[in-house]
Amino acid sequence: MSEIRIHNLSKSFGKISAVRDVSLEIHSAELFGLIGPDGAGKSTLIRLMTTLLLPDTGEIKMGNLDVVDDYKQLRHMIGYMPGKFSLYHDLSVEENLTFFATVFGSSIEENYDLVKDIYRQIEPFKKRRAGNLSGGMKQKLALSCALIHKPTFLILDEPTTGVDAVSRVEFWDMLDNLKAQGITIFVSTPYMDEAMRCERVALMQDGSIMAVDNPGDIPQRFPGKLYAIGADEMYQLKMYLQDSELVESVSLFGQSLHVVPKNGVSVQQMKSECRHKGFKNLTCKSIKPVIEDVFIELMSKQKKEQDAGR
Repeated sequence: MSEIRIHNLSKSFGKISAVRDVSLEIHSAELFGLIGPDGAGKSTLIRLMTTLLLPDTGEIKMGNLDVVDDYKQLRHMIGYMPGKFSLYHDLSVEENLTFFATVFGSSIEENYDLVKDIYRQIEPFKKRRAGNLSGGMKQKLALSCALIHKPTFLILDEPTTGVDAVSRVEFWDMLDNLKAQGITIFVSTPYMDEAMRCERVALMQDGSIMAVDNPGDIPQRFPGKLYAIGADEMYQLKMYLQDSELVESVSLFGQSLHVVPKNGVSVQQMKSECRHKGFKNLTCKSIKPVIEDVFIELMSKQKKEQDAGR
């Protein structure tokens, strides 16, 4: 049994609540994603899951084991890859992998089948110091070191931050292959395109979980109509719409603004108002929301509820 169950988990640092009453269930052999911006609480949650921090309240069960009471046993079952490259820069690729295998009482030969598809890509450079590797190669080495003791749970904290787009795609292909081998994978990411590679995702902000769902179904949670609006003077248009009585919310997406009108407001009303204010080359079309739109809408709702409670 390799599922993960998190129940009413909280962690504070002084007056800062990093994780607030979080409850999640990750299924056995599932690729589960945690999405949120910097400061959302993702890394704190992962450090609690990997036995590096003690919770203030709540519990985490990994299989039948508790992360507090059974931490020594669990550390042999968890493969952890932090967001920052944390291997030994002065050791070679091969020496790093050998060291981590030895720490867990294993060897490269014993579990080579598990890491061979990843390690083969960096094996030609096995004598090179880890600190001299490229970003994508460091990533592959770190993943190999996290897997070399054949963990039941693989927990990754923003593993592709700062890595080129091609290496990011390759990395997620590797995770798909690992999941097929029965490993339960929990990965945090700030990238919405990576979220679509997960079976389920949780949206996290200000230490709280705002939604949990299949990434393809999350856009269906969007509460109303959504329009993409553009004009010559985008900044001025955004400032105007933010203060408009017709608009519920507005956010910048690439070359256009994603705008949610207030109930009862038509697209013709918004167009007419913007043209009346002198905006040139105005475009406005109805669009389907994506995960980012739902995330921003939930964040806005959360903020309004917090402000109302003060």
